[in-house]
Amino acid sequence: MYATVRRYEGVTDPAEAGRRVSEGFVPLIRQVPGFVAYYWVDAGDGVMVSTSVFEDQSGAEESTGRAADFVREQLASLLPNSPQVTAGEVVASG
Repeated sequence: MYATVRRYEGVTDPAEAGRRVSEGFVPLIRQVPGFVAYYWVDAGDGVMVSTSVFEDQSGAEESTGRAADFVREQLASLLPNSPQVTAGEVVASG
């Protein structure tokens, strides 16, 4: 498995960002081959974190492109800063 974590800081409206992600992005990412799971977390203080898990690296990379497009087109006003992106092979899970 392969996972990608994106950390967004300076989120202006976490509730609205969550609604848009739930209604718009989640259906898109579920269509990516190898999709396993996706989580969007409100960490407080204007920080939101997404975690996506795929069966392989190619699915994770495709999701990163889709996420960038979605943020640019649907969330730019709510997520004013570029995310910190961390990705890699899952070496333990539970």
